[in-house]
Amino acid sequence: MPEQPFLERILFSEEQLAQRVRELGRQISADYRGKKPLFVGILRGCVLFYSDLIKNVSVDCTLDFMCLSSYSGTGSTGHVRTMLDLRESIQGRHVVIVEDIVDTGLTLDYLMNHLKDRGAASIEICCLLDKPSNRKVDVTPKYVGFTIENEFVIGYGLDYNELYRNLPYIGVFKKQ
Repeated sequence: MPEQPFLERILFSEEQLAQRVRELGRQISADYRGKKPLFVGILRGCVLFYSDLIKNVSVDCTLDFMCLSSYSGTGSTGHVRTMLDLRESIQGRHVVIVEDIVDTGLTLDYLMNHLKDRGAASIEICCLLDKPSNRKVDVTPKYVGFTIENEFVIGYGLDYNELYRNLPYIGVFKKQ
């Protein structure tokens, strides 16, 4: 790979990501056997992970998306905004929230409370990356691809000011 001026180092290669996503798909499939979960992807960061994950889920399921925002540049604003909501009712549904990264937990805490109020039968979080050292509220994902330190990461859907989402790996963003 040619040197990338925006990249400090690669954390997870394409191969590592593919292997872990397959494992998560198998685990979720086993846990939801006999149920028809609704996978709620949190746009835009989840897109690549969500797409690959769904291909590895073997149970009947439905798909939907939400768009929430709480970031600007490399930091959280601390305020969550719903920019795109679900299309259908989740009353009585088993919901799996698919998120690229759990960082402060503020977005997911807001979302989980919001979805509970809407009558979901169960709600679990599946995230590609978990950054527990940066948590501001108690949010614990059930399905975690990788746990990382408090570094700003890009690639495989994760961005810096909407750039670098298309990288096939996850890397640490080089501080300017």
